[in-house]
Amino acid sequence: MSSPLPDRINTFGQDLLRRYGQRVHKLAINAGFTCPNRDGSKGRGGCTFCNNVSFSPNARQQPDISEQIAAGRRVMAKRTGARRFIAYFQAYTNTYADVASLSEMYGTALAEPDVVGLSIGTRPDCVPDAVLDLLCRYRDLGHEVWLELGLQSAFDATLDRVNRGHGFGEYRQAVRAARARGLKVCTHLIVGLPGEDGAHARNSLARVLDLGVDGLKLHPLHVVKGTRLANDWRRGGYQPWSLARYTQTAADLVEQTPADVVYHRLTGTASPQILLAPDWCRFKWRVIDGIAAELVQRNTHQGSALAAPLQIQEKQAWNWSARLATSRH
Repeated sequence: MSSPLPDRINTFGQDLLRRYGQRVHKLAINAGFTCPNRDGSKGRGGCTFCNNVSFSPNARQQPDISEQIAAGRRVMAKRTGARRFIAYFQAYTNTYADVASLSEMYGTALAEPDVVGLSIGTRPDCVPDAVLDLLCRYRDLGHEVWLELGLQSAFDATLDRVNRGHGFGEYRQAVRAARARGLKVCTHLIVGLPGEDGAHARNSLARVLDLGVDGLKLHPLHVVKGTRLANDWRRGGYQPWSLARYTQTAADLVEQTPADVVYHRLTGTASPQILLAPDWCRFKWRVIDGIAAELVQRNTHQGSALAAPLQIQEKQAWNWSARLATSRH
């Protein structure tokens, strides 16, 4: 049985399928970057929740970029049959280098004949004008280009609490500069950060949407080994959210998101080798199906809580379920 999710949410996979006429998948790349919140430029130790292996399973492996693309291509060919890809520079801060070095790395990925674009994961305080201009050049050549900004929360008190090393002001500046150039922006938000509840998540989303955004990623906060958050959790200083609480809050956020904004991700997972809590973060589709079930139970969809709700299916005549009855990516 197909998931009801495509009828309720504007997902990145479906968006790419509509525009390219075929499956297009991201291939995660670790280009060996570090982070200003780790190397001493902004701080040491990084964010309290961050063990990058939890977000990028290959974070400790740094083969050649072309080799990483080849390996990912083989996996996706077997798993989904995809023949077009987006090079996703994921691990740590992927604009944290001089422009010449960035140009070489991004260019290596784009030289692959089946790579149609780039998705660049970074921090809001690491996107100077020269980097944005570089991304614009790739966009102007016809490549798919996304700037993925890890905001996590729009509350400076929360960002200080998790040792993020930047505030909402840096995010605002980065988004305005990117949007002035017509670059697509995808913003990452973490639900369940220490000291936050559902109201914080909804307000963070509202502030992001107010500035303008093309895509969103939602992540549940999970506790992984090798982090300061893990120490807090062991001492009882942090209580992870339940699956029900996360799926209900995620559904709230989806309802409050305009239908033309693309959801790149609705959950995040970690491997059993490093995950401490909550256990449900091991099961991607249990979470996604839970969000879909919550929307079905409410009889709502993306944008339905807005003053002038947009019917996703009517707005762009999307008939996703019929086309993708067996699709799960």
